[in-house]
Amino acid sequence: MSTIIWVDPATPLPSARQASTHGLLAAGADLSVERLTEAYSKGIFPWFNEGDPVLWWSPDPRMLLKCDDLRISRSLGKLLRRIERTERQEQAPVQVTVNMAFSDVIRACAEPADKREVTWISPDVQDAYLAWHHGGHAHSVEVWHDGVLAGGLYGVCMGRMFFGESMFSRVSDSSKVALVYLVRLLQRMQIRHIDCQQETRHLASMGARPVRRDTFLELLEQALAHPTPAWPRGQLYQSGQFASQPDGAP
Repeated sequence: MSTIIWVDPATPLPSARQASTHGLLAAGADLSVERLTEAYSKGIFPWFNEGDPVLWWSPDPRMLLKCDDLRISRSLGKLLRRIERTERQEQAPVQVTVNMAFSDVIRACAEPADKREVTWISPDVQDAYLAWHHGGHAHSVEVWHDGVLAGGLYGVCMGRMFFGESMFSRVSDSSKVALVYLVRLLQRMQIRHIDCQQETRHLASMGARPVRRDTFLELLEQALAHPTPAWPRGQLYQSGQFASQPDGAP
């Protein structure tokens, strides 16, 4: 049986390979941008209930979506084609944006859903990732229906790896639309993988697969050898291009 390692703000997190068979590695410390950056670069993420100590995890196996393996169902494909036909119109009924409403997205992801009454995305967690967003590493994808936020997702980009955190839908399939648009953007940025952390049927249906922790850590090391690309802010097209592209945009 593995021992949980207790850490304080001055103590580095241990290697992810020291995690228990269930993935729990350490407890304690804080959710500062510096600590989160250290954790994600080591293949570790926080997951805990409000009021408990911060718990740090690195599960084995690890759920991973290879962008080239994204699976789109027939019904989702029809919806995407319908969106694409009008997305360049000024008053398109459905528009997808990036980094336009990060705080709204993370709050929506924290709302009760699917019989879940308690969420780990507490106000403290929201504040931590919002600070990371302002620092340029946490990003959101928003899906708008007639100007109203209908779905989206948020996550973290470091090097050539995207760490998916959570998604939500207020209109059917909106989170799936957000994921497809995200994948198209990541492909343009030459980012090949999305870390999905833990297995869900929703992500498995779209092509995510469990991989051994050692395999994930090797892919992470390769991804972090590259600089993190700049993320523009604005409307995103299904091609992965932005409506207006600032200097350095993909």
